[in-house]
Amino acid sequence: MNGAGNGDLPRMPKPWTSRLYELLAEEDDGRFCRDLDDRACRQVPGNFLLQLVANTLTKIGDALGSAKTTLPWILAGMGAPLALASWLVPVRESGSLLPQLLLSARVRGLPIRKWVWVGGSLVEGACMAGMGLAGLYASGLAGGLMVIGLLVLFSLARGACSLAAKDVMGKTIPKQRRGRLSGWMAALSGLVAGGVSLWLVFQSGDNETSRLAAALLFAAGGLWVAAALTYGCIREYPGETSGGVRALDAVADGFRNLKTDAGFRRFVMVRALLVGSALSAPFYVVLGREALGDSIRVLGWFILAGGLADVVSAPFWGRFADRSSRRVMIAAGVSGALLGAVVAGMALREALPGAAGFFFLNFFLLGVIHGGARVGRKTYLVDYASGDRRTTLVAVANTFIGVVLLVMGGLTALLSLGGAPVAIAALAVASAAGGLLAVGLKEVQAD
Repeated sequence: MNGAGNGDLPRMPKPWTSRLYELLAEEDDGRFCRDLDDRACRQVPGNFLLQLVANTLTKIGDALGSAKTTLPWILAGMGAPLALASWLVPVRESGSLLPQLLLSARVRGLPIRKWVWVGGSLVEGACMAGMGLAGLYASGLAGGLMVIGLLVLFSLARGACSLAAKDVMGKTIPKQRRGRLSGWMAALSGLVAGGVSLWLVFQSGDNETSRLAAALLFAAGGLWVAAALTYGCIREYPGETSGGVRALDAVADGFRNLKTDAGFRRFVMVRALLVGSALSAPFYVVLGREALGDSIRVLGWFILAGGLADVVSAPFWGRFADRSSRRVMIAAGVSGALLGAVVAGMALREALPGAAGFFFLNFFLLGVIHGGARVGRKTYLVDYASGDRRTTLVAVANTFIGVVLLVMGGLTALLSLGGAPVAIAALAVASAAGGLLAVGLKEVQAD
């Protein structure tokens, strides 16, 4: 008799989504799904891949529409006042963080929150396309103000997406696989961004940079639309809601967590200090530009170094964060301090070598370190709390960091009057303090 007669049924092959998920998440028996209910567990492979694709698309869009590269080119091409360029990075970063407590009151009242992300991404895509049109057809102060205004709207939409994304991830991805998801997002987007930077590096000098920059913004807008369509396919089940909360009450309740929750308060302080690795990046570029010249190809190599840093380090940081996101933040803080001390010390002693590889290597290492800080703090906060409380804590942390970015940005601007090495040294001290303070955080992955 054959196997069927003995009651043995042929084993059905696993769907390709499950096989790919098991490869990327390094899981083969579902043992890590204990913190989700049965319905959500069954959807984990598909939801993991959908979030990976959607978030990777937006991260590539971030690289194409960077406030550090593409948008300054747009403003310069339209003849906008130089003062407007100084607002690009603060508006883009702080604008997406400061309003989150007000937005969280709305988000917490929604049982399904993926649509917040979908709507926000569509707005982001429209804003990118609008900035591209402004770059082609507007000029002067009016054109510059159009770009800044669209960037404000973009940042607000980005803040709503950030708030919803962490909660959707918490509802759809097992705790010990969230770091891997964040890591693969960063790695894939870094790989594509690296390819784009190589293309820019080898572009002919005859190309009109303003039109090229506008084309990058149109492409970025299309990526956000594609990401919204992808994210809308996520299978999210209704979760906790707390409707009827007024915005001002949400602000008061949110900041009350900083007073009553010592562990959360320490985490926010750690995250605030670890922004040193992000804020120091422009000063590394300044040192390189002073030594190597202002060719656009030099900037292209810096972008490539940052992209390679994500590709190489993000999967490692993701796996590390799934074991202990606390230790990831410690490692990032201490490493950032050591790198900053070495670079600043050599620069202050006028002992920096003239070799291009030295500057690109240090920028690569800084990218690796910042990737660790980013993956570590994201994974820690998602795992620290659950349900509605997670949404509130994410909003509180992001709002607080929005203020910190403005304050530290102003302080580093003053410090930079003494030169880039002074600013790098000061930010290295902040990174060291963040790493040491993270030692006192509790381990959340063990819960």
